[in-house]
Amino acid sequence: MPTDSGRIIMHVDMDSFFASVEVHRNPSLAGRPVIVGADPKGGAGRGVVSTCSYEARRYGLHSGMPISRAYTLCPHGVYLPTDHPFYSRVSDRIMAILRRRGDQIEQVSIDEAYLDVTSAGSLPAAERLAIAIKRDIREAEGLTCSIGIAPGKVAAKIASDYRKPDGLTVVRPDDLETFLAPLPVEKIPGIGRKTGEELAGMGILTIGDLARSDIQILIARFGRSAIRLHHLALGIDEGEVQARAGCKSVSRETTFDEDTADPEILSTTVADLADDVCGALAAGNLRCRTVTVKVRYSGFETHTRSLTLDRFTADPGIIGRTAGDLLLPFLGGTEVRLLGVRLSGFEGGRTRQTSIDEFLTESRRAHP
Repeated sequence: MPTDSGRIIMHVDMDSFFASVEVHRNPSLAGRPVIVGADPKGGAGRGVVSTCSYEARRYGLHSGMPISRAYTLCPHGVYLPTDHPFYSRVSDRIMAILRRRGDQIEQVSIDEAYLDVTSAGSLPAAERLAIAIKRDIREAEGLTCSIGIAPGKVAAKIASDYRKPDGLTVVRPDDLETFLAPLPVEKIPGIGRKTGEELAGMGILTIGDLARSDIQILIARFGRSAIRLHHLALGIDEGEVQARAGCKSVSRETTFDEDTADPEILSTTVADLADDVCGALAAGNLRCRTVTVKVRYSGFETHTRSLTLDRFTADPGIIGRTAGDLLLPFLGGTEVRLLGVRLSGFEGGRTRQTSIDEFLTESRRAHP
């Protein structure tokens, strides 16, 4: 049964953040399919979609999709490069709004955060707080967000996605298992396409199916990580909202719409991610020494490679070349689901609260 902790956790997720920021900056884009990411080059481009507007999603576009595929599906879309320094500044202001409203805040990416709002005292009070947060963000930044409220972090995250965009979903403790049971099993963070296919082969299609499954059979198939997934399916989630005084790294990662082993797509994507984190580095007036590349294959198999440079740098050329070199051993033909680039080891050991947080824990799937 779900843990009866009395906690009230809120997950705030900005709606198609990069694209929405671009539309707010240039209102003439409103209502048009806006795609932020790599240059499509008339359908011959490499790299992926970082995010896209809901108008673009109607054509089948998604974050992580190869940009060439996106152009084939929506050649008339507005394709824009990422402007990470600008997005970071907007994110900083949004997170400041959230810090004024929650007891504890855990920022997990540039456009999402968890809040512990247990002190609100009740779910109706937490719902009123969520309405106020949505109003504050809309008035200050002209943007919408979706919010989920639940007894645990994962359920709150699932709830925030339930009525996107501009949604608000509240899940009472007594309704938690009923809420989760009919949802596709892939809604649980950490279950990707390949794992979902394996579960489907076992007859496990919904979260309810997973909750009813024999844990020993799951462990035999997926290892110890199956224990956490089974608990989450049952509504058991002990994860705490962990406030961070300062962030010791900046990172960006992307999940491909389809796993790929194409070395050109992988190399171009790492270059784009390196550009993004360099933008965040510049926005924070920081220099780093350590560059890390993260590669996730199908399932939960994840690898990282790091290199500590001889001196501190903020040079995009040095950082981009280093990230590309770190990627080389992974270009061996194995299909990749997720790529990430992280910068750390800031000059003088300084830490700064940035809008791109540390890498998600290995048990989580990256936010599309």
